[in-house]
Amino acid sequence: MLLTGKRLVITGVLTHGSIAWYTAKVAQEQGAEIVLTGFGRGMRLTRRSAKRLPEPPEVLELDINDQDQMDQLVAELGRRWGSVDGAVHAIAYAPPDALGGNFLTTPSDSAALAFTTSAFSYKTLAVGLLPLLQAAGGGSLVTLDFDNSTQAWPAYDWMGVCKAALSSVTRYLARDLGSHNVRVNAVSAGPLSTVAAKGIAGFARFQDVWDERAPLTWDTSDPTPVANMICVMLSDFATKVTGEVIHVDAGFHAIATSDRVPE
Repeated sequence: MLLTGKRLVITGVLTHGSIAWYTAKVAQEQGAEIVLTGFGRGMRLTRRSAKRLPEPPEVLELDINDQDQMDQLVAELGRRWGSVDGAVHAIAYAPPDALGGNFLTTPSDSAALAFTTSAFSYKTLAVGLLPLLQAAGGGSLVTLDFDNSTQAWPAYDWMGVCKAALSSVTRYLARDLGSHNVRVNAVSAGPLSTVAAKGIAGFARFQDVWDERAPLTWDTSDPTPVANMICVMLSDFATKVTGEVIHVDAGFHAIATSDRVPE
């Protein structure tokens, strides 16, 4: 199996419809041992979702913006496993006034919180886990991106800015962690009907856009293709891939405009 013997940390699982949950499921099916992280009021949801996995894993607490909790997580993983082979960064948040068409009126505090939680946190996770990755002889980190480097999307606003920053954070982490044999990549998913996505005004329009332009069919209700690629990037099949943003979006990113002739 693809991930036999791997020990992985998967953040960001809330519901069993999330990309992170599907990634956890595929990882277990491919032989990995995993732990999930959650925090605050969301811990109850994370534990409930964990029970729906093939082998219910432990759920450890991590507020990524609380350095004490990051340190405690690393200490616990050190006691439990001694090393870590990889992690999935599936953490993002923007206050309501940073989304939904509020770009011009978003206060700096809200934009800063969105950046710290959604982009800077990849560095926080990477640096925190680095000693455990080193103990494993290296490893793989994968984050969830949405391609915002060259395009502005309706309603995505400052989260779009943060996702563009996340792509850059990925490249800089790849530069600085390569000497430790740690690979750092991002998987840029097409739109999926997760709880987080449904909170973005106008999300329903994305399916129509994908239907019009993507060369392959895209199902917003199925995160499995994205989870599969994340697990490939966590595996030894991708040992020389780092600093990449891998698109799993049915080819949408590669096509400038639809060539379909209206009926």
